[in-house]
Amino acid sequence: MATGALLWEGRDGVRSASPDTGQQEALTHPRRRAMFAFGRGEAATVRLAVLLRCMTHPTLRALPRALASSLLVSAALPLAVPVAFQALAQTAGASAANALAPVVVVGTREAQPLKDSVADVVLIDAQTLRDGGFDSVEEALRRQAGLQITRNGGPGQTTGYQLRGTGTSSTVVMIDGVRVGSATLGQAAFESMSLSEIDHIEVLRGPASGLYGADAVGGVIQIFTRKGQGPLNLTGHVAVGDYRSSEADLAVTGAQGGFDYAASLSHDRSRGVSAVRPGDANGTYNPDDDGFRRTVASARLGFTPAAGHRIGVSATQSRLNAQYDGAQYAAPDFLPDSTPDFRNHLVTRQVAADYRGVISPLWTTTVQLARNTDDLRSGATELARFETDRNQLTWQNALRLSEGQQVVLGYERVAETVEGDVYADAPKRTNNGYFAGYTGAFGPASLEASLRSDHNSAYGTHTTGGLGASYALTSTLRLRALAGTSFRAPTFNDLYYPDYGVATLRPEQGRSIELGVNWTSGVSSASATVYRNKVRNLIGNDPNASGTSCPPGYFFGCASNVSRALIKGVSLLGAHRIGDLSLQATVDFLDARDQLTGARLPRRAAHQESVSVDYNPGVWSIGATLTDVGARPDLVQPLGDYALLDLRATWRFLPQWRLETRLLNATDRDVQPVRDYQGLGRQIWVGLRYDMKGF
Repeated sequence: MATGALLWEGRDGVRSASPDTGQQEALTHPRRRAMFAFGRGEAATVRLAVLLRCMTHPTLRALPRALASSLLVSAALPLAVPVAFQALAQTAGASAANALAPVVVVGTREAQPLKDSVADVVLIDAQTLRDGGFDSVEEALRRQAGLQITRNGGPGQTTGYQLRGTGTSSTVVMIDGVRVGSATLGQAAFESMSLSEIDHIEVLRGPASGLYGADAVGGVIQIFTRKGQGPLNLTGHVAVGDYRSSEADLAVTGAQGGFDYAASLSHDRSRGVSAVRPGDANGTYNPDDDGFRRTVASARLGFTPAAGHRIGVSATQSRLNAQYDGAQYAAPDFLPDSTPDFRNHLVTRQVAADYRGVISPLWTTTVQLARNTDDLRSGATELARFETDRNQLTWQNALRLSEGQQVVLGYERVAETVEGDVYADAPKRTNNGYFAGYTGAFGPASLEASLRSDHNSAYGTHTTGGLGASYALTSTLRLRALAGTSFRAPTFNDLYYPDYGVATLRPEQGRSIELGVNWTSGVSSASATVYRNKVRNLIGNDPNASGTSCPPGYFFGCASNVSRALIKGVSLLGAHRIGDLSLQATVDFLDARDQLTGARLPRRAAHQESVSVDYNPGVWSIGATLTDVGARPDLVQPLGDYALLDLRATWRFLPQWRLETRLLNATDRDVQPVRDYQGLGRQIWVGLRYDMKGF
């Protein structure tokens, strides 16, 4: 390229050799000429050969909280849990319990009541997504499931995420059972998703490779789009906000004559602010606003030819056009030029066909064929391309042995190919996974077990599993214990990126144990989970090109299995309702460290809390959410903690119509989500929502 060479497809700001466990998430990847990547795919070349190492230092303000985290994890569960429960049961809360007990599938791959799950599962239902006042999918996950996010600016910008302290590439993200995301990065693009397309989200927190295979080290996020049921229903929503922002969506759902259908269309846009702060370390600041435009369409159609048998097809497509700040380094002086208009043009697409049938009272089978595409074109005067195509076949069988006893047997094949400017020689990667799961109830006790063997053409065979049990002490109090193994597969960047990738890398491997307790009484609930996850063979950057890790001809290091990490934490959830007043709280303490150096892993806050209060007497409602994020190490300096206050209100002036308003970041807090990046200031939204069936 005349203006520079593409370094790295990045969604976490300055990319590292290994974003996946956070080991060196802020490293700049070195090549013959040092290159810097500042967004999802933005890049430039400088004339000096430079290697920037990530130096993370814990901030003094976070030391007491980090110490508290270590003490909480080390403390005996019988001491920690009652204290947490007493506080949460009295002060924290959430929506009232549904008339029918909520059901989830992510914990066992088959439907089960949420209250019976041995795993740590969080359900974000349709009403919460509609009424929570979230600005994005990732914000909903942060408030409701404790996900930590690292976004390069405001909504629409590149987003990284950490579940239970693991890196972005260590969490499986699925839409309607289909794995999604970039195989070169190993992560999903939450910035390309719209809340309006989603019916509900299930989050399994903790290792789940025994059921889902590679990358389920931190857990699994399963997103479900709308599905038709009942009479015809039409919904719509329009809103305008500060920063010349607007959003609109329209959806139709229903079922008739054996057919069920759902379709939706949404469009969002915002002028935004400059994603990068003035005076950034890499010279990429441009004072222009970095906005985005996003259009998402989805459709699902199903046919039930006979009771217990359904054939379905679905398709979802998103188009994102997002500006970002970057720099080009042109000859002959190679000085940074940040004036061009850098953009990410991202298209994501999922198509699937499935069949689910009750063959007999003892046997239910499910077959799904799916294809996911993640196609990015990124840059300014010249665009670089990264495309992932993933074909997936899943055959799953649920065998009901007797009342309360179920075995799940399945086979899953995934074939991944990548295309791009730097991947001419990257081979196709295929994975054949065979899995088995068991769920059993024995009076007050429950048992869950899983075992999976994955055979991958790139990194060989890996077997993982999990074992968990729960015991109901009373009708309201249940104890849980789980242990499991997991692994994170090397990405295509780790394996094949020119002058950096090493095809012989081993997957990262995790070994985790957790103890938990759940309490439910009427409209009140609380839970506490203490976990410990030890990860080895972390994939990071080895800067010693002349050592034993790097192939001959590499000048600035390579990808290598360089380190180990120990991740400990405590997660607390609470929910309560008093008449028309609903309360909800999530609290997470985290101690994630490099075992070789003792340093905290980058971009992990030692604590994160979210408290929501909503009052809904009927015709109108008001609500507020306070989210607090602790200090985080990032590059050579820590980022301070911050708190965000969001307010919301609705007025139902007709049974099917209501006015809505949101005030995000009400105190106009200056937030630095990632070093040298900035979020939006105070933003007010005013909107109108319609629902044919009424609110």
